[in-house]
Amino acid sequence: MAHNTQTLPDEPVIREGASGVPPVVNAPLAQLPAWKEYQLVLFRIAFIFFIALSVPNSVEWYKQLLQLNWAQLNYRDLYDIARFGSGINFLGNTIFGSPLLGYANWITTALIATAGGLVWTGIVKARKLPRKEYYSAWYWLRVVVRYRAGIGIIGFGFTKLLPVQMPYPSLGILNTNFGDLTAQKIYWLSIGIVPWYQVFAGVVEVTAGTLLFFRKTTTLGSILLLGALGDIVYVNFAYDGGVHVYSSYFVLLAALLLVNDVPKIYRLLVQERFTVPVNYYPVFPERWQRFTRIGLKSFTIFLFLGVLFYLQLINFWYDPYKQPAVAGVKELRGNYQVTEFRLNGQVIPYSPVDTVRWQEATFENWSTFTFRVNKPHPLDLSNGGGDPQRDVNRTFEITGLAGGQRAFHYYADEVNKVLYLEDKYKPIPDRRNRTAGVGGDGGAVADEAAEKASRAQAAQQAKDWIPAEARKNIGDESLKIAPIALSARRARDYANAPAFENRKRFTVKYTTTDGSHVVLTGVDENKDSLYVVLDRVDRKYTLAPSKLQAGNY
Repeated sequence: MAHNTQTLPDEPVIREGASGVPPVVNAPLAQLPAWKEYQLVLFRIAFIFFIALSVPNSVEWYKQLLQLNWAQLNYRDLYDIARFGSGINFLGNTIFGSPLLGYANWITTALIATAGGLVWTGIVKARKLPRKEYYSAWYWLRVVVRYRAGIGIIGFGFTKLLPVQMPYPSLGILNTNFGDLTAQKIYWLSIGIVPWYQVFAGVVEVTAGTLLFFRKTTTLGSILLLGALGDIVYVNFAYDGGVHVYSSYFVLLAALLLVNDVPKIYRLLVQERFTVPVNYYPVFPERWQRFTRIGLKSFTIFLFLGVLFYLQLINFWYDPYKQPAVAGVKELRGNYQVTEFRLNGQVIPYSPVDTVRWQEATFENWSTFTFRVNKPHPLDLSNGGGDPQRDVNRTFEITGLAGGQRAFHYYADEVNKVLYLEDKYKPIPDRRNRTAGVGGDGGAVADEAAEKASRAQAAQQAKDWIPAEARKNIGDESLKIAPIALSARRARDYANAPAFENRKRFTVKYTTTDGSHVVLTGVDENKDSLYVVLDRVDRKYTLAPSKLQAGNY
C-alpha cells in the first residue's frame, strides 16, 4: 500500500476549510514529527491493549455469526454482533456485569499488553531495527476502535431512539408503592415515563456512532460519545445500575480517539491560538483497494444504520423485548378491586395486613396478571434485561419490586374461558443461566439420582398441566405476534424451552360479561381452592398516559 510521500515545501500545504472552520493538513510521512522514545513504547502497549478490547475473541460470537438466519433476523441478532465483550480474561467475568469485578478484564488485558509492549520494544532494540514511527499503524488502530465504538453505541442507541430499553410502566408498576422500588428501578422508570427524552438520548448516541464512521468527523463523534456515556457511567454508579462497566468501555474508546486532539483543542479554545490539525491518512493507489474500502464502509453503514434500524422498529411495534409481546384477553384488561375472596370455601374479609387475601389485581394489555398480598416476596434485580423471546421470561414488570406484588404470565383458553398461569419470578432467570453457564434453578444437589428423578417427574407434570384440548384452543404462542416480527431466534427459543422449570402454577376459570365484573374460580399454586370476585376500577393516575408506547395489543 502506497502512502502520500510527495515532496512538500518547508511548511505543509494547508487546505482551506469552510468559512469559520480551521483548515486541515493531510501531511505525508516525510513531514510528520518524529516520535519520542516513550511515545513509541506507549503506542506498542496501547496497540495490543485496544486491539484486544476491540476485536471479539469468543468462539461463541463467531459461531453465532455463522449460524445467523439472514432471512429471518431478530433485532437482537445484529445487536449481539455489535455488543460483545473482549479482552484477555482469566477470571470468567465480562464487561457486562454490575459488580466492579467486571473491570478485572481490563486490568488483566492491560498487564499482558504492557508485557507485550515491552517485549516488542526489546526485540526492536536487540535486533537494532531501523527506528520508525507508527503513523500508519496508529491510523489503522483508530479505524478499528472507531468502528468498534460506532457499531456498539449505535446498537445501544437504537433501543432508546425507539424507546424499548426503558419502557413506560405497566399498570402493576404504577400501582406499586414508591418505597417498594429499588433505586435502579426508579431511575429507569423516570426515563420510561418521558419517552421523548429517551428518544433524545438515543439520537445523541446514534449520532455519535454515525460520526465515528467518518474520519473527518471522528473528533466530534468522540466528544459526543465521551460526554453521553460518561454521564451514563455516573448514573449507573449513583443508582446502582447494571451497565456501568459497558458504559465505561465506550468512554475508554472515546478517550483513545481524542488523545491527539486534546492538545489541539486546548491550544485553540483555552489559549486562543491559531491551530491547524495535522493528520496522516494512507493513500489507496490501487483501484481494488479503493473499492474494498468504500464497499466495507457502505456495507457497515447499511447493516448497522439501515437494517438494524428496521429490525429495531419492528421490535418496537410488535415485539418489545422488555415487555411481553402477546396480547392479553381484551375483555379483562384493567385494574380491579378484590371485592370477595374465598380460600377453600372460607370467606376472608379485607384486611390490609392479611398475608393471604389478595389486595388488588390487574390484567395488563399483554398476557400478565398481577395481584398484591401483604407478604414479602423475593426480588429479581436483573431489571428485565437480556434477550428472552418467551413472554414468561420478560421480567421488567417484576424486577425491582417489593411489597408482595405477584406477577403471573397466562395462557388463555378463550373457548372454555380458562387461564393457565405461571409465576414470572424464578430464582435464576433463564437469561442468567445462558450468560453464566449455570443450568437449572437449584443449587448443589446431594443425591443426583433423586434430583434427576424429581426433575423428570416435575417435567412430566409441567408438560401435562395444560390439557391437550386447551393447548389446541390456546394455539402456538410463538406465532401470536405480527408475521413480520417472526424470527428464527424466536422460533428457536420457544422450541428449546426447558422441560423443567421451577415455577409456581395455578389454573382459574373466569366468568364475565363485559369485563367490569369478573369471577375467578380454580385451584392456586398451593392446591387450595379459590373463589375471587373482581370489580373493575377506573383508576386515575396523575401521570398522563404516554403516546409513544411499544407493542401492538
